[in-house]
Amino acid sequence: MAESMPLLERKMEIPLPTFTFAKDTPQGKRPQAIAHRGYKARNPENTMSAFKDAVEVGAHAIETDVRLTKDGVVVLTHDPSLKRCFGQDRNVADCTWDDIKTLRSVQKPHEPVPRLKDLLDYLATPGLEDIWLLLDIKVLVPSLMQALVGDKDVQKTFDDYADDLHRSIAVTLADVKPSRPWNQRVVVGCWAAKYLPLCTKYFPGYPLTYIGFGIDYAHQFLKVPNVGINMFLMLIVGPRGQALLREVKKKRSDRSILLWTVNGESWMKWSIRQEVDGVITDDPKKYLEVCKNYNEVEKLYHSWESWKAIFYWHMRNLAFGLTFRYKHGFWVDLKKVTGNSGR
Repeated sequence: MAESMPLLERKMEIPLPTFTFAKDTPQGKRPQAIAHRGYKARNPENTMSAFKDAVEVGAHAIETDVRLTKDGVVVLTHDPSLKRCFGQDRNVADCTWDDIKTLRSVQKPHEPVPRLKDLLDYLATPGLEDIWLLLDIKVLVPSLMQALVGDKDVQKTFDDYADDLHRSIAVTLADVKPSRPWNQRVVVGCWAAKYLPLCTKYFPGYPLTYIGFGIDYAHQFLKVPNVGINMFLMLIVGPRGQALLREVKKKRSDRSILLWTVNGESWMKWSIRQEVDGVITDDPKKYLEVCKNYNEVEKLYHSWESWKAIFYWHMRNLAFGLTFRYKHGFWVDLKKVTGNSGR
């Protein structure tokens, strides 16, 4: 993309991300309701109807996935392919915006693919200043064979895409002018150590969060100022996950703790009991009702299916954790990160 395009102000002070912290309510402190891909439980995911419905039922924040079209438009969709949600067996990265804008979701009421600009324009509407946004940045993922072979041309393609995507998000944020600055309303999510320098380069002054499932991997991100954690619920259950929560709470008071994806009522209550800052859920209305009726002395019971799922994910993480690191970077490069952020 052209260097002349506007980017975010590089000398912004980094505010404490208090907008992401748990809320004081008449019932006590509660984790915020973060709508996973919008109000996904009753709308096509990552569509404007899902985002608006989430706001209407009282969600504090919206979580969404960002990808880049072939011609540089930032769109909101989870999968690399358009097949599952929009019925087209093509990858987003291979399509232009003109290819995509006429598509409609497979799920009724058949909504179009929104751009990041569309969502930001909506959130810039007067009266919505307190609604914040969690961006899950979806880079292209090499296969294990591609990573093992180490083809430089292939790797350059992935790296160029990642750079273009981060830069395009920054340009979009700079182009939409809200009454309350975006760095007080947007959290930038990063899955992999390799791409953290891009976050600090293109989003100076923005709170960041590690999105993932690796407990050991998450500890690395805590070495970087202003980076919180957004962990997969199934893998935070257990002694190691609890130790991570304690570290963030006691030693990293400038960071938020978010959990995804929390849909079962018993796990919503469990998340409240863990005193995390936010719960990412497909059903924000249900979660807010649980918050109102939560009883701190109630004994919590989780289904056998839940415990089996937790065991499965812990075993899968052990099996595939090394593969993930090999493809995405083993360690956070503190020199690159702090250099980009001006520290």
